[in-house]
Amino acid sequence: MLLPYYIKGAIEAGCDEAGRGPLAGSVFAAAVILPDGFADARLNDSKQLSEPVREELRELIQKEAICWAVAEATPAEIDEHNILNASILAMHRALSELTIQPQHIIVDGNRFRPYISAATGLAIPHLTIVKGDGKYMSIAAASVLAKTYRDDYMRRLAEQYPDYGWERNMGYPTAEHRRAILQHGLTPYHRRSFTFKTNDL
Repeated sequence: MLLPYYIKGAIEAGCDEAGRGPLAGSVFAAAVILPDGFADARLNDSKQLSEPVREELRELIQKEAICWAVAEATPAEIDEHNILNASILAMHRALSELTIQPQHIIVDGNRFRPYISAATGLAIPHLTIVKGDGKYMSIAAASVLAKTYRDDYMRRLAEQYPDYGWERNMGYPTAEHRRAILQHGLTPYHRRSFTFKTNDL
């Protein structure tokens, strides 16, 4: 069972992102504040869960969270700022969309920039936690929301660009995706700053 919080009694938001590695599509991030006593034994790093379980957990999280938000940074923003900074930008956007301001933020990974409260002009204390999506419930919940919302987004893009298999590979650099790039070229949703390796096709 994952831990319920890092600081007991604080309004604590968990943050995570999905989509740092793909060649195409936005990077998505989520922020989640869970209520005291929230628990579900299935909750874990979204990459460790099956798609049906992720969808069930998404409904549960959206229903029972105190508040939650999902945001994105576009391929153009990824190219402009680099993927790390774009991921942090998406997390900041998700935090800004929360209806309740957290007192503390816990973030999956080891890199983050201070999030400045619009209400106070001060940075909200935060902590980065490596593999945090497998340790804390609010980060795992954010992982589930970010992953499921990004997958839905890539399926919608796949309807516009059916040649790349995005409904299956979600924009990641699979052999299928790289072959499609060679054959059909890049779309407006491909990240121009990424290296497109084709020598192992």
